[in-house]
Amino acid sequence: MNLDEHIKQVRKDFQADIEACKDEKGIQDIHVKYLGRKAGIVTHLFKELAKSSPAGRPALGKQINDIKNFITEAVESRKQSIKLGSEKKSFTDLSLPGQPQYIGRLHPLTLVQNEIISLFEGMGFEVATGPDIETDYYNFEALNIPEDHPARDLQDTFYLNDGRLLRTHTSPVQIRVMESCRPPVRIIAPGRVFRKDTPDATHSPVFYQVEGLYVDEGVTLAELKGTLLTFARALFGPKMNIRFRSGFFPFTEPSVEYDFTCIMCEGKGCSICKGTGWIEISGAGMVDPAVFEYVNYDSEKYTGYAWGMGVERIAMLKYRINDIRLFYENDLRFIEQFS
Repeated sequence: MNLDEHIKQVRKDFQADIEACKDEKGIQDIHVKYLGRKAGIVTHLFKELAKSSPAGRPALGKQINDIKNFITEAVESRKQSIKLGSEKKSFTDLSLPGQPQYIGRLHPLTLVQNEIISLFEGMGFEVATGPDIETDYYNFEALNIPEDHPARDLQDTFYLNDGRLLRTHTSPVQIRVMESCRPPVRIIAPGRVFRKDTPDATHSPVFYQVEGLYVDEGVTLAELKGTLLTFARALFGPKMNIRFRSGFFPFTEPSVEYDFTCIMCEGKGCSICKGTGWIEISGAGMVDPAVFEYVNYDSEKYTGYAWGMGVERIAMLKYRINDIRLFYENDLRFIEQFS
């Protein structure tokens, strides 16, 4: 086979190879096969050209250069075509349905606490906060609970090595606020509290409270009942009623326990309320004059009322939940039911 025929055969072989090439590795192999500097077929053609007759070299040299340029352009074109095809395969099909986006939700306790705060803010109360780690003075003594008082037995306390403690209620916030300002005082104190309770369906060693305080001239127990009734009806509906029962708390005098109408039976009596038609909520009362002495308030001039409520307790009633532990198990199947 002379050089002219060899050149024509190389073109045919290359066209067959390039058409059969399906991937980037194949195109690289073709480049080496035909254009490799040492063993490439085109390189071999130039070596044969050096052995041909001088008269025919210009024409044959032009053919070899032409096929070299042809192969170079064809290889580059095929490489781009293969790359573009690979990219197209990786593109997202815009005609397909979109992937669902999971939106975060507020925890049910956060939802209820926010609602409680909003309702009392609407009645003129301001939010006040205090530290989770308290001193004995603010948590007990200034609330008329001295060291030997039996009321301390009702609140098993987590004490720290330095003598401080994890607060057992948010009542210390009331003392801190009264120390810092003069009446009138109208605040609510939401926050986390800690007690040595064994976890069960109705108890948790960590839970949330919202306590309220109103101090001014001429404040009465009737106003306390009106405030709590307004709150209860705003949260649970116009059929809700409340009742006071005699109670005892060292920092209030008189003290009461207050109940809401059973939301399950609407006061008719059921197994949840044990046939009474009432659900116990928490405690309240008029601020004891002894507490005013700790904050230098004139108990002859000022009176006030205070109350507390557990956020979990309210949430369990609102959402008909029968086990407080569900709030703390972080089960998304439970949490995603609330919005």
